[in-house]
Amino acid sequence: MTVLTTERLILRQPVMGDLPECVAFWSSERSHMMGGPWMPEVTATNLQEVIDLWSLNGFGLFIVTLKGSDRAVGLIGPWQPADYPEPELGWSLWDAVLEGKGLALEAAVAARDWFFATTKYTTAVSYTHPDNHRSHRLCERLGAVHDPDALQLDPPERVYRHFAKGGTHV
Repeated sequence: MTVLTTERLILRQPVMGDLPECVAFWSSERSHMMGGPWMPEVTATNLQEVIDLWSLNGFGLFIVTLKGSDRAVGLIGPWQPADYPEPELGWSLWDAVLEGKGLALEAAVAARDWFFATTKYTTAVSYTHPDNHRSHRLCERLGAVHDPDALQLDPPERVYRHFAKGGTHV
């Protein structure tokens, strides 16, 4: 099982035991810019897909926990569902009290760097809701650039492109 450690966080592969925390977030209004809210059954299906993508792709979203606790507080990292044209670096912190502390940046840097170091990919995208300005700022803090030519999802999103060190910018 892949585990990443940062100064304040542990990033680990998700397990179905993370479902209660996932349901709490994905059934809340906080998830609205990422396609939610969802019914618990939809969340369970989606969590199983996230778990399965690790086996299929060799990478996937990480559950984020605070050091000293195994309680899931977010989902951050690279993933590529079958209907995505390329890997995405995605994130969600599930409790508003954790925002504004640099935790999403800390986790995203670790996950991004691990992804580029362990796969053949030299770029990834982040699909962000057009009104999700916090995610836009996080993309920019990660060094990503807006990529209006990237293949889109439906509905269209604001797409940012991340590059491995030495990658070619848009």
